Amino acid sequence: MAAFPTPISRTDHLPMSEDIYFRQPRADMLPLLPQRYTKVLEIGCGEGLFSAGLDKTAERWGIEPDAEAAARAQSRLDRVLVCDYFAAKAQLPTGHFDLIICNDVIEHMPDHDAFLHDIQTYLAPAGVLIASIPNIRYFPVLWELLVFRDFRYRDSGVLDRTHLRFFTAHSLKRSLQDAGFCIEQFRMLNPLKMRLTFKRILLLAVTLVTFGAYRDLWFRQFGVRVRSGSPCA
Repeated sequence: MAAFPTPISRTDHLPMSEDIYFRQPRADMLPLLPQRYTKVLEIGCGEGLFSAGLDKTAERWGIEPDAEAAARAQSRLDRVLVCDYFAAKAQLPTGHFDLIICNDVIEHMPDHDAFLHDIQTYLAPAGVLIASIPNIRYFPVLWELLVFRDFRYRDSGVLDRTHLRFFTAHSLKRSLQDAGFCIEQFRMLNPLKMRLTFKRILLLAVTLVTFGAYRDLWFRQFGVRVRSGSPCA
């Protein structure tokens, strides 16, 4: 297995007062939760708002490198490791968690393929991983590339300057399957909100002409639930 390089922190460029990462309850990810879970690990838990809303009888762990956000998470979760995933690995029990959560995490990994293999070490035999990942085929990103022949990194969103990896629906599914995961659910999240302008008409036309094959252009993120074991049982 390839060694993990040191990742770029997602918070290096963001003042806490402006940081949008830590205070998102992510209700859009709730439909991806399994029906039953008892031991939860959220990587990049921020202030712990998502895991805090899960079943209170479950054992809930978080990993968060930002000390201020982690301090708030500690009041909501059972245990919070104040470090990044790579430093936390030695403290994680193997085969322990039946639910691992990676909301906006995988795109920050220097080697996402190695991470997807490695994280299975900590999944219980019937455990699942749920994750949200930005969609590089999001229409505003493609518009910037195709029309202006340029793109600009930003403080958040698909082109967040701390993102190290970029995914389409096809490339994400391939990475998950190559890592040995069975994809149980694959959803498109956070649809584009745009007034009826030329760009919206163009996007509607492209979607219709391709019989929905380009439907992914409307969505900023993907949400997945996967289970170790391929092919799917």
